[in-house]
Amino acid sequence: MALIHGFELLQEREIHELNSHARLLRHAATGAELLSLENDDENKVFGIVFRTPPSDSSGVAHIMEHSVLCGSRKYPLKEPFVELVKGSLKTFVNAFTFPDKTCYPLASQNLQDFYNLMDVYVDAVFHPLIARQTLQQEGWHYELNGPGEPLTFKGVVFNEMKGVYSSPENLLAHSIQLSLFPNNAYGVDSGGDPRHIPDLTYESFQRFHQTYYHPSNARIFFYGDDDPDERLRRMQASLAEFSALRVDSQVGLQPRFTQARRAIVPYDSSEESDGKKNYVTVNWMLADTQDAQRSLAFQILAYVLIGTPASPLRKALIDSGLGDDLAGMGFENELRQMVFSTGLKGVAAEDVERVEKLILDTLQGLASDGVEDEMVAAALNTIEFRLRENNTGSFPRGIALMLRSLTTWLHEGDPLAPLAFEGTLQAIKDELQRNTGYLQSLIEEYLLANAHRTTLVLQPDPQLRQREEQAEKTRLEKVRQSLSQDELGQLVEETRRLKLRQETPEPPQARAKAVPFQKTEWPHGPKVTWTVDTATFLPVKSGGFGPCKSKKFRHSLKASARCSTGISCFPRAGMVKPTCSARWCWRIPSTPRRLGGRWPSVSVISRSTRWYRWRLAG
Repeated sequence: MALIHGFELLQEREIHELNSHARLLRHAATGAELLSLENDDENKVFGIVFRTPPSDSSGVAHIMEHSVLCGSRKYPLKEPFVELVKGSLKTFVNAFTFPDKTCYPLASQNLQDFYNLMDVYVDAVFHPLIARQTLQQEGWHYELNGPGEPLTFKGVVFNEMKGVYSSPENLLAHSIQLSLFPNNAYGVDSGGDPRHIPDLTYESFQRFHQTYYHPSNARIFFYGDDDPDERLRRMQASLAEFSALRVDSQVGLQPRFTQARRAIVPYDSSEESDGKKNYVTVNWMLADTQDAQRSLAFQILAYVLIGTPASPLRKALIDSGLGDDLAGMGFENELRQMVFSTGLKGVAAEDVERVEKLILDTLQGLASDGVEDEMVAAALNTIEFRLRENNTGSFPRGIALMLRSLTTWLHEGDPLAPLAFEGTLQAIKDELQRNTGYLQSLIEEYLLANAHRTTLVLQPDPQLRQREEQAEKTRLEKVRQSLSQDELGQLVEETRRLKLRQETPEPPQARAKAVPFQKTEWPHGPKVTWTVDTATFLPVKSGGFGPCKSKKFRHSLKASARCSTGISCFPRAGMVKPTCSARWCWRIPSTPRRLGGRWPSVSVISRSTRWYRWRLAG
């Protein structure tokens, strides 16, 4: 088969549900897979994803996500990501750590800006600097400010995860996952447990990147109206230096339980409990995510059970008065095997058993008596409407589609199956027509007769924080006692050097050489070329309309024409964008006001993206 810029075509089809032409390709030299969705959406999306199953709760996947954006071979700045945000026209830049994958997505409506961002991200993931100080800053380090000062743990992820573990809702979701998946990668915390983050060594940190951050373990995603061939050409240039590598990153299936299990997990409660602060959930591991029809059927079933105030299971729980509100994960299909979880929060200790019994009894009644036809029809219509509307709000649509495709793609399945939903939806409609008890059979098979079930109780513990703080102090004291005076002095010096590095600003000359925002053409309107000053990151115009001369007008817009990156774009650019998914500009007056004795005029350049050109009339 002929190669297209180093890629072989695996699958090509129209996805009418998304008005997109899809191509699934594989890089011949490395095996990297690339999904290309071509459509007329100007909010272009690029994402690169690595399957990163952790083996422990040291948070190495999470720390690596932070660290690769702290300087790379081509962009050797301390934080090119920060500089990137300052000068970009992006609508989205971020990175996500999941229990089994790490994603680096971006979006922009400007083509050159899109390519610039992509270049920074690709170099960051494949060629990060990740020095020892990077792990110390983003992960954890011992901090000692002087020989007589206390020894403490510090680090961005360490501090972040302490906050996560202090939230009962976050702890509940994490504990549900661990209770259902004790024997595979989901049985540890990819984000990092603060008790285990200091176990991560620099050698393990480096080895994690060498193992998983390779094109052979990558899934690359494109979406939007950019040139599809240019996508492949640019990726081939980035992947050309690599060869195939065998990467063992598969997430194994969790073996099924032979009987239901129970777990009690304490959570920090800052005040004495009145006895009604328990969280109680009943949780099930369902089936493999690869079956698109079953996945969509479970989504409909979950909506029937708990999706609305009138849903029978939700109504039974709320009306029981046993708790304050619903708790649990609901339906989750982003893991290797799907999960359903529900329960109550604000439960008295003596009512814990009653909540579990109520859930099982309600499900038994639904399996025996059936679900109201109107409820099923409403759930089916709602899910179908959501799929067809594909409304992601301010979140870029392409990134939402990337995440949806990964539910199957990450585990060697067809990435287009979750996107082309028409056939799957029709199959479920046909099944409901043939078998009115279809959803009842799912309740019976996957909930009532499913032994892979856990009942989780999250209990308030006013003394938990004190015990954890004491355990951390004891650990640090043991470390201190094991160090000689010379080693303590070395820690003081390392602390000083790390703080100096963090506080020292990047020289403008280094930014000018390293950050790729040199020529950016603003979208829509007259042809105006902007050169971004790499020292100040302010746009300088060449051609087109001149900047506003009215000081009063500029002053009145000093808050509203200031974008989220800190650039006062209006006086220089003559163009502003009042609303967008990235809050690129703040509040722009909907009605121009008379300022400086003259009325500013507004002309619409593109209604679909709400870009406007402002200039003073007269």
